[in-house]
Amino acid sequence: MAKPQITDQIQTSAEAHEATAIPCARVVHTGKNPPKTAELEPLPEGMSADDIKTKSPAQWAYERLILYIRNFESQLDSKHEVAMGFTGGDAGIMRIEGMGFFDPDIVTFYGTDDTEKRTQLIQHVSQLNVMLRAMPKATEEAEPRRIGFHLAADLKRN
Repeated sequence: MAKPQITDQIQTSAEAHEATAIPCARVVHTGKNPPKTAELEPLPEGMSADDIKTKSPAQWAYERLILYIRNFESQLDSKHEVAMGFTGGDAGIMRIEGMGFFDPDIVTFYGTDDTEKRTQLIQHVSQLNVMLRAMPKATEEAEPRRIGFHLAADLKRN
C-alpha cells in the first residue's frame, strides 16, 4: 500500500484518497538483462477500480497472483506452460488450470499433477507461497494453455 508522505504539495481530498488506494510495488534485479516483471506492469482496470482497503486478503492475493502468472506466461515459449511447484514433502508440481478465492482468507488452485491426476491446493493467505515453474505443455494440445491471460480477462469484468 502507498505510504502517505508529508510534503508542501496540496492535494484535493479525491487525490489524497486515490493515493491511499493505489498499491505500492517495487522490484530490483541484479542481472544485466532483467526480465519484465509484474510489479512494473499497470494494474488491469477491474483491479484498480476498487479501493484495496475494501478487498479481503484472499481477493487481494488472488488478483496479484494473476498478475504474476500472466507475466510469467508471457515469457514462456510455445512448448511450455505454467505450473506450480510445492515446497516441503514430495507433493511435486501442479499444472495450473484454475484459481479462485473464498473470502476472507482462502486462495485455491486447481489443476493436474505431472501424472495428469486431478489436483487442488487450498491455502490460507497467511501461508501463501507460490513457486511458478515452466513445464512442457500437454502433448495433445496444439497450443500451450495460458491460464494467466484467462484469469486477467476475468479481472476486467469485475
